[in-house]
Amino acid sequence: MTDIERVGVVGCGQMGSGIAEVCARAGLDVIVAETTGEALELGRTRLVNSLDKAVARGKLDGAERDAALERMTFTTDLGEFADRDLVIEAVVESEQVKTEIFHVLDQVVTRQDALLASNTSAIPLVNLAVATTRPAQVLGIHFFNPAQVQRLVELIPALTTSEETVRRAERLVSDVLGKHPIRAQDRSGFVVNALLIPYLLAAVRMFESGAASREDIDSGMEQGCAHPLGPLKTADLIGLDTVVSIAESMYAELKEPLYAPPPLLLRMVAAGQLGRKSGAGFYPYPAG
Repeated sequence: MTDIERVGVVGCGQMGSGIAEVCARAGLDVIVAETTGEALELGRTRLVNSLDKAVARGKLDGAERDAALERMTFTTDLGEFADRDLVIEAVVESEQVKTEIFHVLDQVVTRQDALLASNTSAIPLVNLAVATTRPAQVLGIHFFNPAQVQRLVELIPALTTSEETVRRAERLVSDVLGKHPIRAQDRSGFVVNALLIPYLLAAVRMFESGAASREDIDSGMEQGCAHPLGPLKTADLIGLDTVVSIAESMYAELKEPLYAPPPLLLRMVAAGQLGRKSGAGFYPYPAG
């Protein structure tokens, strides 16, 4: 088992709400924070809807859903994280925003052995670690979307992270949350996105050049390589703005041309065509 029983989650968007749900369903005491009451209510509604769907699909019974909700507290005050054993940040993929949050968490989390983690997809963990006075206890715990379903979790130690910190996180992810942890170096993209993002960008370039239709690109990978979703559908699921953010972070660090976002992708994001979450991306997604 693990010594981590009280968890804080900063952010209750798509990823934050999923992480909070996973932790609450595993029996942990969870506090979820958002910046405004409106955002917090939207996040709570997202969580309740997800749990209700789990019940409808037979993955959870009503009593388990109610117990999970009782283990969750919602707040707009990070000061309530004082007694947390672990805080996971899951906000917008902005180094400046994340760094500010880690600086605040370092001040408000009073437990000296508490871990501070980021769900970042690509931002260097060492940059977040050095924003605190406890860099040995900072690491990346990267869940995949949707966190309630996907079993993989990447654990990313910074140069400053202690081995004991990684072992504690590993025990939590494996023994309590029932996920499959893998370790990755603190290198932009880690393991999965370092492989996935160039593949998605190659598909965008193929579509942009007119070499193949979106349908043929996706069905080619689904039928020819047994991928459950083709690359353009996958990009829509992730969110095109998120794909761009990860690609730009990887390109900034590694300067590899295959990591540079194609012009079409940048223009789609500028137009607000972000994929499923906006209702339109490479494919349309009618409301409902």
